[in-house]
Amino acid sequence: MTFRLPLSPLKTSYRPGEITVLCDTAIRTATTALDRIAVLPPETRSVETTLLAFETAMADFSDATLPLTLMGYVYPDPGVAAEGSASEEKTGKFAIGVFTRRDLYDAIRGVVPRNPAETRLLSETLRQFKKNGLALSNEGLARVRALKEQITGLEVKFSANLNNDTTTLDFSAEELGGVPQEVLATFAQTPDGKYRVTTKYPDYIPVMQNAESAATRKQLYAAFVNRQAVPNTALLEEAIRVRQECARELGYASWADYRLDGRMAQDTATVRSFLSRLEAPVKEKIRSDLAMLLTLKQELVPGADRVDPWDLAFLSERERKQKFALDNEEIRKYFPFDLVLEGMFRCFGPLFGARFAVVPEAPAWAPGVRLIRIFDQDDDRTLAYLYLDMFPRDGKYGHMMMSPLIAGREREGGYSVPVTAIVGNFRAPSGDIPSLLTHDDVEGLFHEFGHALHGCLTKAPYASLAGSSVEWDFVETPSQALESWVWEPEVLDAISGHYAHPAEKLPAPLRDRIIAARDLGAGLRYTRMLVISTEDMEFHTAKGPVDVTATANRIYRELMGISPLEGDHEPATIGHFMGGYDAGYYSYLWAEVYALNIFARFKKDGLFNAATGAAYRHWILEQGNMQDGKALLAGFLGKEPGMDVFYERLHIHPPSPTSP
Repeated sequence: MTFRLPLSPLKTSYRPGEITVLCDTAIRTATTALDRIAVLPPETRSVETTLLAFETAMADFSDATLPLTLMGYVYPDPGVAAEGSASEEKTGKFAIGVFTRRDLYDAIRGVVPRNPAETRLLSETLRQFKKNGLALSNEGLARVRALKEQITGLEVKFSANLNNDTTTLDFSAEELGGVPQEVLATFAQTPDGKYRVTTKYPDYIPVMQNAESAATRKQLYAAFVNRQAVPNTALLEEAIRVRQECARELGYASWADYRLDGRMAQDTATVRSFLSRLEAPVKEKIRSDLAMLLTLKQELVPGADRVDPWDLAFLSERERKQKFALDNEEIRKYFPFDLVLEGMFRCFGPLFGARFAVVPEAPAWAPGVRLIRIFDQDDDRTLAYLYLDMFPRDGKYGHMMMSPLIAGREREGGYSVPVTAIVGNFRAPSGDIPSLLTHDDVEGLFHEFGHALHGCLTKAPYASLAGSSVEWDFVETPSQALESWVWEPEVLDAISGHYAHPAEKLPAPLRDRIIAARDLGAGLRYTRMLVISTEDMEFHTAKGPVDVTATANRIYRELMGISPLEGDHEPATIGHFMGGYDAGYYSYLWAEVYALNIFARFKKDGLFNAATGAAYRHWILEQGNMQDGKALLAGFLGKEPGMDVFYERLHIHPPSPTSP
């Protein structure tokens, strides 16, 4: 369905210098509003004049600047994108300055809330001030402010380096033997006829899965795990050092303890216990996976005695083909992006009481970006807008993410309409061939859509508590919950269709083989998550300098059971460490436990049970951070979540009956 809409919900086109001006203006406007709060005489301070005025000023600031910072990740013009990155650093430092202002803290902390919503807002607002050092002396507070500003600068540089990375390798047709012709056709070619392969996922993954030459795979793998190796390794190690110093100033034993204060896990000991409970069963799973992959390698290389990291994707794909007759290029034909998108909307719209429509010819920051308008199914109110920027470009963010742009909140005259973006890097359309997705791509789309719904369907009254502004280890719950739907036959039927003959659904035998292969490589997947989670915790519980490369390689060897590539600098390429997931990567595993509990209720009640969908929308999607995550889960599940569904999912024996 399409409809005409004259206006875009956002400004999406920028002249050189414009983002800088808009960002500076937003900072000045917010500063003026905050200064008015700070100088209020005590007798005029109230919830309205302090707490709610502060919330409004910061929400207005975020609405003005989040679209600007997104441009640092997606804008095609490098100069404008650089302004977007600079605005991210400016706004990050501004927020640090705000939450280290003692005059604002003093103005807000004495007010008396009048209802539970204001009580929650006051509690969460004061928590942010306290975690920024308001209990310290003025000298200590100044040190924390300076350290946090330094951390922000390091993080922005790290991300910008990865976004702007242009690593490419040139391979001959012989060196790319085994890579399907459909993939080769998407590569640029050099004057001498070689294929130019980037380290972006649409290039990297199919080559690693299909190239028969181990030398080719090793060369590409080495390039991938060494993107921005020198500058980003230094930036990460310096960030870890500064984070340690900041945590000490704030009275915490480690940066991890600081970050976990106020999360569902609460402390480092809980996270370590959670990860350690997973270690033995997951290692058992990966040993089984690696034994099978070694057998496959020995068929190709008689006498081979080990599996190398650059073999994993290739041998796993070979196993998929041998055991289940699965070929990603064949699967892609039945998942054209447009059809998958429409099918996903048809599945989740009625379930969650929403309707989705494309806004034709909507202005956007780059060609191919789409705008979706989301309506309430019952009364046709506009609930939200969703931008989809799904194909690679030079200088664009290289992974998948959801980015909130305008937050939902109560305003004079009604509820503010949230605006969100999903950024992805699916294989782009080429000639008459549309964008075709693998099943993994489909799962990734559902994941990010789960994040987007969390922001789009929120009803929280305050922007700072709306959408995905929840405890960090609850953030991934709505996204991971939706992943489970892509393994259900009726869903695959609903979202599939041959790109040349849309009425031709994914053949049932192929569909069933995809589902049957779900557990293939589960040991590799979960061990990989455990590796990064463990690296993250070691980096951020250390008391002194950290050699991130040596630490990561040691953990990789211990948990994966194979040796990393000599010269591997993978931590330099993992944006999570410098993108908000510091001391937080464990949350993917943590939240998956919750997500599987949620899906178990849908499985019991019916995948498309409208009453269950309405309950999910109410408890999980609408509430934001108006209640703790545990209360929201209990409201939806009617009980506390348990680990049993996670162990069942992995087909492993539970080491203990405890819950996360």
